[in-house]
Amino acid sequence: MAKIDEISIVAKLGIMLAIAGLGVGAAFYGLLNPKIDANKQLQVQVKARMDENTRLGEFETKLPLLKQQLAELQQQLANQRLVVPDEKEADKFIKLLHDTGASAGIEIRRYTALPTVNREYYSEVPFTIDIDGPYFSVLGFFERIAKMERIVNINSLQMASTKATGPAKVKGTYTYAPGESVVASCNAVTFYNHEAPPAPAAPAVKK
Repeated sequence: MAKIDEISIVAKLGIMLAIAGLGVGAAFYGLLNPKIDANKQLQVQVKARMDENTRLGEFETKLPLLKQQLAELQQQLANQRLVVPDEKEADKFIKLLHDTGASAGIEIRRYTALPTVNREYYSEVPFTIDIDGPYFSVLGFFERIAKMERIVNINSLQMASTKATGPAKVKGTYTYAPGESVVASCNAVTFYNHEAPPAPAAPAVKK
């Protein structure tokens, strides 16, 4: 084996360059390679974010339409709550009937609450009422009820003359005005929403 002193200068330079090359390679793989990997990961994340922004950009152009549709749905919900409220609101219902009767020119003499009937998604809230007034005013009262935004069903209607009130089955005798000709009793049924009751829990299985 040749001694170092016997190796030519060119050979020595070659050896030094080879050692330097190995050092640079080690530095590359030891220092730069992790940076390159991290850079590739960042590029993947940037591309994913850009793709996401592109997808969201499609919705951005539709945002005004979506807002308009949401406003329309909210208005529809508000209208439906006028037809079938979420709460029982018996006092408001009685006032509604009273004001309707007053505008029709009839008297509502009695309100009697009947048992509430619970259905799956709504409840029926009936009241028995006694009314009296001129014949056409009484008819006008029922026509106004039929045209209300809020759903009100009239059933079990019984009418009679103010001179013989028995067939109407009203619960009292009142002093009638000269223009009043009929008395009537009926059930006025309103409705309100509620959530469906939770399903019964499955019975535990005995082991």
